Amino acid sequence: MPDAEDVRRLALALPDTTEKTAWNMPTFRVAGKMFATLPEEETSIAVRCPKEERDELVLAEPDKFWVAHHEAGFAWIRVRLKALEDDGELDDILADSWRQAAPTRLCDEHPDLGRPLTD
Repeated sequence: MPDAEDVRRLALALPDTTEKTAWNMPTFRVAGKMFATLPEEETSIAVRCPKEERDELVLAEPDKFWVAHHEAGFAWIRVRLKALEDDGELDDILADSWRQAAPTRLCDEHPDLGRPLTD
């Protein structure tokens, strides 16, 4: 089960990512734009997620994903760390959120980050 240190390690391994405290919690930013936070005593993460995908994830896996009331109007989703299978799943979630926040230049330089693997 991944924990807050795994979030920090994997997030900071993504290109041009920095950590900054905001709202009394760690936030992770790519090129200055936030893509992940560690709220709730660092037992969950909040990441970017398109609203239409977010609703499907919450319905499919409500023990893993939920939307915080104050974030309902925004394209963010919460993920319970204890519900994740392993670091690989966490890495995929962080990379997908990173891609949504990263500038085009960085996405073009790292085309495989945050994209599903194809067979």
